[in-house]
Amino acid sequence: MIKVLVVEDDAQLVRALRINLEARKFEVETASDGNTALRLAATRKPDVILLDLGLPDMDGVDVIDEVRGKSGVPILVLSARHTSEEKIRALDAGADDYVTKPFSMDELLARLRAAVRRREAPAPSDEISVVTTDDFTVDLVAKKVRRNDRSVRLTPTEWHLLEILITNPGRLVSQRKLLLDVWGPTYAEHTNYLRVYMAQLRRKLEADPSHPRYLITEPGMGYRFEG
Repeated sequence: MIKVLVVEDDAQLVRALRINLEARKFEVETASDGNTALRLAATRKPDVILLDLGLPDMDGVDVIDEVRGKSGVPILVLSARHTSEEKIRALDAGADDYVTKPFSMDELLARLRAAVRRREAPAPSDEISVVTTDDFTVDLVAKKVRRNDRSVRLTPTEWHLLEILITNPGRLVSQRKLLLDVWGPTYAEHTNYLRVYMAQLRRKLEADPSHPRYLITEPGMGYRFEG
């Protein structure tokens, strides 16, 4: 049974989450503050954590920092904070995903199942060097992309962006992380760079660039690769 630690101080929401999760055969532990959450994360070893950022005793980002120092457990943030800065702080601290309140239970459960699948998936070995989708193939070792049996020419910047995304399948990568990793600290706020280069990647790889299937935008937050 998959263990979920719900860290939330809204008793009504905790009750709704418990009912919905237990109905789907998850084992649920709850914590209403950060210190209790850290203790349960260490002793109960949950498979996934649902974390509210607005806790009574500490900021949820600090909880993420503490957990990440000891564990790679998937963390899904649940928060009413809507600003891009708050979301990026959580993602940069190590959160795997971010769901803004109010949210639909179906959306949350889909994100939760995706996080669990990533957690349970075997770690890629050195021999796994090719990522294949229905529309294109990426050879990570040779640094080559093929689409419809034809080679796709990518610029070094386009390749670097694509490589980061496809080596983190299903995981939301923040705008800030992409900018820092690809362009460096001087460009940490230049989100227009990402929009331009992601548009170029979609034109080269997506069957319908205006409705991307693989290179997904999470507005104000970042991007994810869905294989």
